[in-house]
Amino acid sequence: MSREATVEHLLAEYGRTHAEEAGIRLRNTPAPLYQLLALCVLFSVRIKADIAVAAARELFSAGMRTPRAMAAAPWQDRVDALGRAHYRRYDESTATALGAGAELVLDRYRGDLRRLRDEADGDPGRVRELLREVPRIGPVGADIFCREAQGVWPELRPSFDRRARHAAAELGLPKTPEGLAHLVTADDVPRLAAALVRVELSKGAAADLRRSD
Repeated sequence: MSREATVEHLLAEYGRTHAEEAGIRLRNTPAPLYQLLALCVLFSVRIKADIAVAAARELFSAGMRTPRAMAAAPWQDRVDALGRAHYRRYDESTATALGAGAELVLDRYRGDLRRLRDEADGDPGRVRELLREVPRIGPVGADIFCREAQGVWPELRPSFDRRARHAAAELGLPKTPEGLAHLVTADDVPRLAAALVRVELSKGAAADLRRSD
């Protein structure tokens, strides 16, 4: 399989971002940016991706789509929403973290994560540092946010984390973020990054792609 065919197959089969799966129409506006942050909080524990996405959908369906709504929601409502998605073991601590994170976004950024972006002043490393001040967000959560948000915050591009780069190397694609970004249009960079991570985490996916060669 040629490099171009490999990329086309990756985008077609694995190129759906977590934001898309969670029903987030990602734009550079306060509500979807906050929803992405909440999704990253949900991903920041050892839990299956489909359960984290389902938990985000339950929270959003219950009206917790903005930091103000999340902070105002009773803790038990957050726990119940997580429970409906079978987000077990971490439901109570995550409900607490979501509330505390919403309060931080309200207090520090007046509910608008574009102010976090302004504070970082175009520095992707600083964006990650500020994200990690949000309760429960660690390196993995910050990586996910940057990977997904690079489509609307171009200064984060190209964002391909260690897992994406490892999958790329296994498939014979460029090993650097810059090299990978050159394979697709700017709009498709987040999709390619998501696809590579999904292949890395999916048992046998890389081997299946190599066998197609």
